[in-house]
Amino acid sequence: MKSIIIGQYLPGTSLLYRMDPRSKLYILFILMVTAFTIQEFPVMVGLLVVVLLSLQIGGISIKRVIRGLKPVLVLLMFTFSFQIMFIKTGPQLVDETLILTSYNILLVVGIVVFWYMTKKYVPSKFLYFLLTVVGIIVLLSTVHTPGANLLQTNLTIYTDGVMNAVFIMTRLIIIITLSTMLTLTTKPTDLNLGLEQMLKPLKYIKVNSEDIAMIISLALRYIPTLLDEANKIMLAQASRGVDFSEGKMKDKVMQIISLLVPMFIISFKRSDDLANAMETRNFVPRQKRTRLHVLTWHTIDTVMITISLLLMSSSIAWAIIS
Repeated sequence: MKSIIIGQYLPGTSLLYRMDPRSKLYILFILMVTAFTIQEFPVMVGLLVVVLLSLQIGGISIKRVIRGLKPVLVLLMFTFSFQIMFIKTGPQLVDETLILTSYNILLVVGIVVFWYMTKKYVPSKFLYFLLTVVGIIVLLSTVHTPGANLLQTNLTIYTDGVMNAVFIMTRLIIIITLSTMLTLTTKPTDLNLGLEQMLKPLKYIKVNSEDIAMIISLALRYIPTLLDEANKIMLAQASRGVDFSEGKMKDKVMQIISLLVPMFIISFKRSDDLANAMETRNFVPRQKRTRLHVLTWHTIDTVMITISLLLMSSSIAWAIIS
């Protein structure tokens, strides 16, 4: 949970910090549309390079963003596996027959037991798990001992499947990185004002933009707060002998329940404290309010939005031409 950085604000003075939050929201929307309109892998790589350059301009550490991607590694690997398993077009890269016999099943069980006994000593558990899975696949495809076949299947991987998997993973990484950049470089109050200004046209259909903006900004604001509370609870549970990474499935379920119950209690308590604080400051829903901070649009905001629109237009034109 410590690696989740979406919703956190990192103080800084770079160009991205000085931009108007409205322009950053517009650019986020434009670049997300651009990422979904791109259909060519080299163009997607070019957009990824632009995003990485934006991180450098904004003074944001790439290592910090990479750590923030760890919680979505499971989603990325599921997407990668799904693509290479079900896309069967293009030149064939791998064509192996996996055979599980009554003899090599002992080797598989031995590998699984070795992984289970040693995973606590490995820093990168996810990478260690992937290497173990690859080792089992290599074992089943190369070691064919005599005996009755308990399971036999063909593993086929095609070029289009791998390319499409890498393409979709790159798109997801770009979208997550853009969202992370927004929250890292924008204060929650400024983000609230920016969302409120962007959603103002909804008033013509009788929708209160201020309420929606406040709900979104409060949700983003309390993501890191609740994660900090969860880490404190886990440390307190660990001091009492609870291990969230070991044990049987039944034990893990009980450990998760022991974490969720205090989290719900803390969430309700914080929401009640927040409501009381808003009432003491004379907050009245749907009433016109004055602002202490007024957003200011700068020339750099116009320039950056123009560049984003040019990128989107170029990607759409490229998709139409190709």
